[in-house]
Amino acid sequence: MPDYKYNEQVDIENIKKLRTMLSELPAFFKDFFRGIEPRTQSRTQIAYAYDIKIFLQFLLEENPSIKKSYKSVTEIPISVLESLTVTDIEEYMEYLKYRDTDGKKISNKENAIKRKISTLKSVFKYFYRTEKLRENIMERVQLPKLHSKEIIRLDIDEVAMMIDEAERGEGLSDRQRAYHGKTKIRDVALLSLLLGTGIRVSECVGLDISDVDFKNNGILIHRKGGKEVTIYFSDEVKEALQNYYDERVLILEESGHEGAFFLSMQNKRLSVRSVENLVKKYAKIISPLKKITPHKLRSTYGTNLYKETGDIYLVADVLGHSDVNTTKKHYAAIEDDRRRSARNVVKLREK
Repeated sequence: MPDYKYNEQVDIENIKKLRTMLSELPAFFKDFFRGIEPRTQSRTQIAYAYDIKIFLQFLLEENPSIKKSYKSVTEIPISVLESLTVTDIEEYMEYLKYRDTDGKKISNKENAIKRKISTLKSVFKYFYRTEKLRENIMERVQLPKLHSKEIIRLDIDEVAMMIDEAERGEGLSDRQRAYHGKTKIRDVALLSLLLGTGIRVSECVGLDISDVDFKNNGILIHRKGGKEVTIYFSDEVKEALQNYYDERVLILEESGHEGAFFLSMQNKRLSVRSVENLVKKYAKIISPLKKITPHKLRSTYGTNLYKETGDIYLVADVLGHSDVNTTKKHYAAIEDDRRRSARNVVKLREK
């Protein structure tokens, strides 16, 4: 689909996938997805559909009366939601911790359970608001308590080491080194961009050549919700991007991938999975004990920007957080360090 921008192509594919998933749910859920469509991304809707199907499968497998009355998920009527109790939902939360589905062992941690229960809260709230349900039992269901975790990120020296490793490839295996000469300029550019701007991996792979403005050191990216934003990069990042650009413009892309900035060795737009593997490859060499993903590079940038500026609102704006509380949550540990450092700033008596 060369006539569409990358983010538009992704949306189209997601819509197709969602339609397939909706065919596997009871028909009344189409109203729910139609209702949330203006306010949610297609990717979020897919996650909702997945969560709903798991919940309905749980009811069909674990609830004796429902199991007796219906043969498949699609047969379950909305009246079943009306009949559920808080205890049913709590049993579902217990079920989510560990289950064996088709011989596949699946476990969920607190975050995943919270997300799935949040999906149900949205579902019940919608049907209650539209008077399809007389009561919203999810209002009485408490979300799981999340335990705070340390933010995993690269230290300053590790940032330099990662880019150096991408440039030199000294820690790579013989097999990896065989391809390194062909990809190192691209890899340095990509890592420099992620570490130097904090953009999301989806925003990175969605870049087109026309989105890069070397004159003003800026890139045009498509944020969540389709909003277009210009993000600016340093001269150091510019140099890495320019080196790759000079190489990139000489490459003829595969059909359907015209204009993509970052290309794979097959001359196709680099995928999110490919970038994840690329980051993992270099991170494993320079910091083997840390599980570094592209999102952790984003956290690294946010941390460094906050340490340098102390401006949480700037960090939220650059990272594209719609709610500054999201940013505060991620960088609370740094704020605590700043508060600790403030204790010796004000002197009561000169000594």
